[in-house]
Amino acid sequence: MHLKKYLLLLLALFTMSAGYAFKKAKPRLLVFSKTAGFRHDAIPVGKLAMLQLGAENGFDVDTTEDASVFNTKNLKRYKAVVFLSTTGNILNDEQQAAMESYIKKGGGFVGIHAATDTEYDWPWYNQLVGAYFLSHPNQQTATLKVVDRTHPATKHLDSNWVRRDEWYNFKSIVPGLHVLIKIDETSYTGGKNGDDHPMSWYREFDGGRTFYTELGHTKESYKEEAFLKHVLGGIEYVIGKKK
Repeated sequence: MHLKKYLLLLLALFTMSAGYAFKKAKPRLLVFSKTAGFRHDAIPVGKLAMLQLGAENGFDVDTTEDASVFNTKNLKRYKAVVFLSTTGNILNDEQQAAMESYIKKGGGFVGIHAATDTEYDWPWYNQLVGAYFLSHPNQQTATLKVVDRTHPATKHLDSNWVRRDEWYNFKSIVPGLHVLIKIDETSYTGGKNGDDHPMSWYREFDGGRTFYTELGHTKESYKEEAFLKHVLGGIEYVIGKKK
């Protein structure tokens, strides 16, 4: 009889412990920064910034440039994948299929800066990231227009955001993007997308959630509180519960 009570007590303690551990499990992000074209010198500080955001905001971060991690079994570990200034063709056919399956099962995607300068021969990726890089002028200060201040990525920003960065022109812009930030082409030289020139956007796509910000070329960006809050808000959106 005593043995039975003891076993029941152990079972109860184990169940409570398992439940507590489950509740405390942190979301995990995969930050991927492989390049097969231009390599941004801000990538190392960008990785450190992502690790710091995770430590301060309750999610774990793995950083890698090893494309072999893009397999169905491994991607199940992550709430979101972050493409941090990736460039060129960085995934093979099997890895692309694993990424598509991951998103279709509810995974999240965050693209930062050169994520749009990636995988030009993969039409599904164009839909995922929202646009492709076309060109850019020299780095300069410009005025960003925050057109939606209700999103976690922009709620901390004023309507006008003046900052220095490298400003992309885009091609193959996907219809139906929920644009958060546009750039005022009258505030700098070299813009080619006109009055409707998006810089950051989000949407639900193919079962998952996506967020992209063009910002983040410079090393200084990853020490800028407003920019880091912008990225954090995008992460929070893509790992959030579906409505």
